[in-house]
Amino acid sequence: MTRTIKPSTEPRGGASTPSPGSRDSTAKRARRYRLTSRLTPYLLLGPTLVIIAGLLLYPLYRMAVMSTQDVGLREVRGEPAESVGLDNFSEILTSDTFWQALRNTFAFAAVAVALTLVLGTLVGLLIHRLGRVMSTTVIISAMLAWAMPHMSVATVWRWLFDENGGVANWVLNRMPDWLTGTLLGRTDWSGYTWFLDPLPLYFVLTLAVVWQSFPFIAVSVLAGLKSIPAELFEAARVDGAGAWRSFWNVTFPLLKPVFAVLLVLSIIWDFKVFTQLHVLAGGIGNPDVFNLSLYAYAEAFRSPPRMGLGSAIAIVLTAILMVITVAYVRQIVRQEDLR
Repeated sequence: MTRTIKPSTEPRGGASTPSPGSRDSTAKRARRYRLTSRLTPYLLLGPTLVIIAGLLLYPLYRMAVMSTQDVGLREVRGEPAESVGLDNFSEILTSDTFWQALRNTFAFAAVAVALTLVLGTLVGLLIHRLGRVMSTTVIISAMLAWAMPHMSVATVWRWLFDENGGVANWVLNRMPDWLTGTLLGRTDWSGYTWFLDPLPLYFVLTLAVVWQSFPFIAVSVLAGLKSIPAELFEAARVDGAGAWRSFWNVTFPLLKPVFAVLLVLSIIWDFKVFTQLHVLAGGIGNPDVFNLSLYAYAEAFRSPPRMGLGSAIAIVLTAILMVITVAYVRQIVRQEDLR
């Protein structure tokens, strides 16, 4: 008798075929997981973005609105401000004081940024070669200068260059007359005032700003140097490279991202110098020594105050910084892409 065996419809291994409902729930869970993964970074960044918007973007928006209005004491007391369109910008762009302040801002920033980066880099390289105890001492001493309030720094440097009892005039008077006469065009420094003309004032301002700013550069460069393997410097020495070639062939290429960030930060900081200049200049009585920050403050808070005009100057300064920063960052990104 022949027995007929029917083929089994169950899958091998005893596994059951998933039902359509099970497949749908799995797909929903996968979609939910992908959606959660995409939203999680935004949810984590949300509180920070709200704080930035409240502390930075909204004041910037209000400043932009004020730059198109005539804002004075009456408007501060609550009266509605009159819209003047772009008249504030037209007025500052046709003002000789604005162009003088713009030249002072660019010239000072160029010199101060260059000196700060060079001096900070040299000090960072020096600290990297020192022993642990000495390097710690130098770092703490330098960071004390960086941590000092701007008002205190400006007050100290104004005292050093005071026309009556300042240390600078005392030292210059005791130097040989032929040396000071040849280099500085002056032999008698008794009662010499450093804070009336733009050139001597910005000389003192540059000293004060560079003195306070270079420790941050030095510590940042030192941190970058600690990340470079010592074998690279050993290989450079074996190849006969001196300190100069080792810096340009090993240190600088590897620390280029660090230098890029430090350059952008230094430009922003030095373009916006206000407290030190205000203290050294003795207020806002001399328009010849204004930079854009002091010029905006002077127009906004002098009597009678013109806060709309001051806001327009601040907007111009912000736009200049944005253009410089964006252009430089794009160049850095383009160079990294070419690699």
